[in-house]
Amino acid sequence: MTLPIRHFRTLLDCTTDELNYLVQRGITLKMWRNQGKVHEPLVGKVMTMIFEKSSTRTRISFEAGMAQLGGHAIFISPRDSQLSRGEPLEDTAKVVSRMTDIVMIRTFGQDIIERFAQHSKVPVINGLTDLHHPCQVLADVMTFIEQRGSISGKTVLWIGDGYNMCHSFMHAAKQFGFHIRVCTPEGYEPNAQVQAECEGSFSLHRDPLTAAQGVDLVVTDVWTSMGCEAETEERHAKFFPYQVTTEIMAAAGKQALFMHCLPAHRGEEVAGDVIDGEQSVVWDEAENRLHAQKALMEFLLLGQQN
Repeated sequence: MTLPIRHFRTLLDCTTDELNYLVQRGITLKMWRNQGKVHEPLVGKVMTMIFEKSSTRTRISFEAGMAQLGGHAIFISPRDSQLSRGEPLEDTAKVVSRMTDIVMIRTFGQDIIERFAQHSKVPVINGLTDLHHPCQVLADVMTFIEQRGSISGKTVLWIGDGYNMCHSFMHAAKQFGFHIRVCTPEGYEPNAQVQAECEGSFSLHRDPLTAAQGVDLVVTDVWTSMGCEAETEERHAKFFPYQVTTEIMAAAGKQALFMHCLPAHRGEEVAGDVIDGEQSVVWDEAENRLHAQKALMEFLLLGQQN
């Protein structure tokens, strides 16, 4: 039976039930790997990975994940392909999707993902854009559930730039049924469209210490994302009061977890004693990119498994 083509451009591409399935499947695949169980349902399948932005965790987790599932991954950057010489994205999508079974793209504009998916004959996964980072947040939710149980009804604090990670966390709040407090400096609020999509699932805040009171999870990211390097000095001045410190974590409470998608700049967006402290789960979070994405690739190619 041929499955309909499903893309993973944002967390809104899946239902809540499907996202909960992916999290639980990721937990199962992690357990099997730790037990040494070989699970290779994607033998003969090939993934194309297109990277316009640099990466450590995204490349390794997708490439290793595809290998562990029995498939193969091909890495492409613009300088290695005809994209750098002006070939239309639509033409690339048509060709690549006739030769391989699934595509992951890590790029700048969300429109690139949308245009590629529109012309692709196979599933397309968003490995990161300026607007969304759904694979990371899927792994983050998986990590929280492993550590604390259901995230439904919980409160999450996003502190820092209202950018791609924040947007995907807002989508997660809508889909998984938790509330997110978004605490940003003035002028760095989340995208208006994402706010409209997530109405009722988030609230905006300015004071980090107040916003942190009693939350279950504190999440941050770098102050200067890729593509914003020219703003580094200005951003550091505006974001310094938004560093995640031990005071912030104390306001959240001893049971609160800390997450960061990495790479982290200790002494900037997070204090060293927080990211390296007992409440931090950043290393589990990073590893879970592998397991959550294995579940995602299996789901997009084979559907839900028993």
